[in-house]
Amino acid sequence: MADLTRELTIVAFSGSLRAASYNTALLREAASLLPAGVTLTLESYRDLPLFDPDLGEVAAVEALKSKVRGADGVLIATPEYNYGVPGPLKNMLDWLSRPGYRSVFAQKPVGVLSAAPSVVGGARAQVQLKGTLDALVAQVFPYPDVAIGQVDQRIDAGHITSDATREVVREYLVAFAAWVAGARRATAR
Repeated sequence: MADLTRELTIVAFSGSLRAASYNTALLREAASLLPAGVTLTLESYRDLPLFDPDLGEVAAVEALKSKVRGADGVLIATPEYNYGVPGPLKNMLDWLSRPGYRSVFAQKPVGVLSAAPSVVGGARAQVQLKGTLDALVAQVFPYPDVAIGQVDQRIDAGHITSDATREVVREYLVAFAAWVAGARRATAR
């Protein structure tokens, strides 16, 4: 039975490997915008090899699986590359998708944010990412999308500079945390 008194734990992944990534900055800021009693840990998947089932068990993959398995929820923030999900993020999801229909994402609450310099803010990448998460049997947060357009005008030096953007993200995170807590209570029954 789940310990409902412990803090909620959220594992976060940025869709960008870029050092000055807006999405990584968004997730770092998210940690301070979450309600009390919720911790967010940003994880890296930079060292994963290209997905190849012939490699068998890969230590870095197993370590990420363990972190996702142990978390109450997952939060992904992604940019949009060529109208889609960045290759490294998709590669990570492919690795964590095994075994099929029983992956660490199966029934796991997952929130999706996006940020990009374009006006649509990564909305097309969100659609593609949510389709992949559906295939992994993840429980995708059914909240209005948060796609931060013109992010280069809203995040600077790793911080959200727009009060309106900060408030939209905070509202999303509060609702996401409540939804994850509800999912944890439901699975404890």
